[in-house]
Amino acid sequence: MPRQYETLSLGVFIVIVALVLGAFSLRMITRLDELLALIIAFYGVWTVVLAGVRTQHLDEYGRGAYSTLVMGILLIGFGGAWFLTVKGADPIFSVALFLLVIGILAVASGFPSMRRKQG
Repeated sequence: MPRQYETLSLGVFIVIVALVLGAFSLRMITRLDELLALIIAFYGVWTVVLAGVRTQHLDEYGRGAYSTLVMGILLIGFGGAWFLTVKGADPIFSVALFLLVIGILAVASGFPSMRRKQG
């Protein structure tokens, strides 16, 4: 991954942590595990955005855009399911979120333009 994306990702991570800590200080988030779950989920959103950026700048030896997209979707699913569990939501919501993540991954697999051509 080019150095500019590493610096950009670090900056986005710091902004996400600052925003979630701000929500924690305003008592919008009351527990530490809620804080961690939201950081993971929001960083997953950034990873999905980064996958979109990486489709235009393919690196010969780095992680591909498709792999980055899958990682971002899994982070969103993990963070979201953890947050729902911490909030005491009905377990059916966690199952629904799991199925949503599987469905999104299936749809993302249907986009051949995201995957690097083997040749």
